Amino acid sequence: MILANEYRTHTCGQLRESDIGQEVRLAGWVETIRDHGGILFLDLRDETGVTQVVIKDEELIKGVTRESVVTICGDVVRRDEETYNPKIATGTIEVVAKTLQMLGKSVSNLPFEVASSTDTREDVRLAYRFLDLRNQKVHDNIIFRSKVISFLREKMTQLGFLDIQTPILSASSPEGARDYLIPSRKHKGKFYALPQAPQIFKQLLMVSGFDRYFQVAPCFRDEDARADRTPGEFYQLDFEMAFATQEDVLRVAEDVLLATFSKFGKKPVTPAPIPRITYADAMLKYGSDKPDLRNPLEIIDVSDLFVDSSFKPFANKCVRAINAPCGKQSKSFFEKMLQFATDIGMKGLGYLKVMEDGSYNGPIDKFLDDSQREELRRRGNLKTDDVLYFIADSKKLAPVFAGQIRSELGKRLNLLSDDYRLCFIVDFPMFEEDEETGNPAFTHNPFSMPQGGLDALNNKNPLDVLAFQYDAVCNGVELASGAVRNHELDTMIKAFSIAGYSKEELEAKFSSLYKAFQYGAPPHAGMAPGIDRLIMLLLDEENIREVIAFPMNSNAQDLLMGAPGEVSEQQLREVHIKLR
Repeated sequence: MILANEYRTHTCGQLRESDIGQEVRLAGWVETIRDHGGILFLDLRDETGVTQVVIKDEELIKGVTRESVVTICGDVVRRDEETYNPKIATGTIEVVAKTLQMLGKSVSNLPFEVASSTDTREDVRLAYRFLDLRNQKVHDNIIFRSKVISFLREKMTQLGFLDIQTPILSASSPEGARDYLIPSRKHKGKFYALPQAPQIFKQLLMVSGFDRYFQVAPCFRDEDARADRTPGEFYQLDFEMAFATQEDVLRVAEDVLLATFSKFGKKPVTPAPIPRITYADAMLKYGSDKPDLRNPLEIIDVSDLFVDSSFKPFANKCVRAINAPCGKQSKSFFEKMLQFATDIGMKGLGYLKVMEDGSYNGPIDKFLDDSQREELRRRGNLKTDDVLYFIADSKKLAPVFAGQIRSELGKRLNLLSDDYRLCFIVDFPMFEEDEETGNPAFTHNPFSMPQGGLDALNNKNPLDVLAFQYDAVCNGVELASGAVRNHELDTMIKAFSIAGYSKEELEAKFSSLYKAFQYGAPPHAGMAPGIDRLIMLLLDEENIREVIAFPMNSNAQDLLMGAPGEVSEQQLREVHIKLR
């Protein structure tokens, strides 16, 4: 809704046949200019749509170029029936212009056509992002984003959460990614850091007595870009709950995520309750802790069938197998799958094909005995024209390779269903073996509560300790991470000591939490769905930059603003920095 003023009485997408006979004012961008033998037609566009404007006096349009901003005054008339345009809401009317005023002239040599800007090289699009955002699809993505975020805020408020903002300027903290550092002018040689997440602040809010907190939080991490990760800055729906268990958090996440997908998605979504899958089962069945459940293929473990096997590539290895319905595929299908396997680092890709007469065919059939074949048939549920692929490697690599083969088979065989398939991954290991030192290191959030608490840390092998950590996953995309927080100081000291941090280091690096937990901390837990990824999934976009108004490019550059850029010597002196 707009208030009439000197520029417009209506928007460009508002007029209908009921407005015929009215004198109106419209304002917007000139999308096209067409000359039909002395009568000019101009398509005027604003955020709401397009109206065709008839120009009978060529003087009115003198000097007007495409993408210029104008305001026109004229009468609404019905179009000739043969010129109706059913593609636009205003397609049965047009405005005969009486006056036209230039408000903002555009250069005539545009860097790209706005209507087809998404076909332009990304570096050019981002350098002229203000033009790219005029493209209807790109523009609609940002409007859609606004609506989703408004819905999320409303939903969280309905669930009793308070919207509380936490600081942007903070202290550097070893939370996994590189910090963005900001030098201090007043404190020589010292630095602020942009928060990688509001992790410590939200826990401090729980210690402060707030029961339920949320915010649409900006997070800053100096990471390399991916299709589903933008470098520099991203946003998450951060929330935390006092006196809460893992199941309490998952119920809130389920409510919010399913409501959002149901309202804004265009495909069916997993019904409640969202499946809970343990980390161990996810790595076994899907070869990933962010499984794409649209893919019906599952991985099985057949390592026990090849203990001391005469087939050396499988002997005493971790062996995974996948049953795929591709027995009738051409020879080139199998050759391309082998090429894919070697490209990702595998030494080969054995397979066993079930023939119509029940016999087997394939490169490894001659290395199997009848008992192995029968057991593989039973475990793999093999039928005619099924193919059992084998992946053999170390205990660490075989599950990962199997997950990649599963994903590739799903794509090449067009097995993925067209819906939103969500799941929660739970029971992550608290620690993993550091590749360089061989010592235990945190696998996930270091502030997580170990299952079994201090007793588990004191009496179990650290690599056997599970944590109250959980992820939300949709269609193979990690959508959210969270945990029940470790609010017990003794348990935190022990957990960090296992990961190689002394009590003194813990107190120094996380002094605020260390201090706060000595004054009565409630059990608390939370989660943080990624808003950019959520919107990317809802819009079915392949690149996350398509749902961000002013994104950096894949090389962490803002081509529109010229960031990062040089600053003056005076600015460097003020913050006590000398470039080396």
